[in-house]
Amino acid sequence: MATYEVNDAAVEHARKLIDARQYVLDSDWGAVQPHADAQNAFLDKHSWDEYAAWHLGLTEGANDETKARYAFVYGDLRRIHRTGLIACVYRASEWRHKKIEIAAHDLLQHLDTKAGIT
Repeated sequence: MATYEVNDAAVEHARKLIDARQYVLDSDWGAVQPHADAQNAFLDKHSWDEYAAWHLGLTEGANDETKARYAFVYGDLRRIHRTGLIACVYRASEWRHKKIEIAAHDLLQHLDTKAGIT
């Protein structure tokens, strides 16, 4: 099983998006999460650092500037999705990636507070 470290730059990016209210509260994550074609289109116009900022996890041992390096996507590459954060919390907790789980959970709580969800 792969191991991951928290991508601090992605956590910071997500917090900035939340603070700027660049989020979607209700979405079907399976339909809006960026699939391979959307990721490739994004990479055609953006840097690997910009791509990395959308992923809460960095795969240990994977080479930088490869898709394999980046895990736990939380948005559609334009806005953060509440359901994306929920998916990150769920998947990380399911596979016992505790640091990723906590980072995603903290972001979810920040989003909920900012959005007035109590």
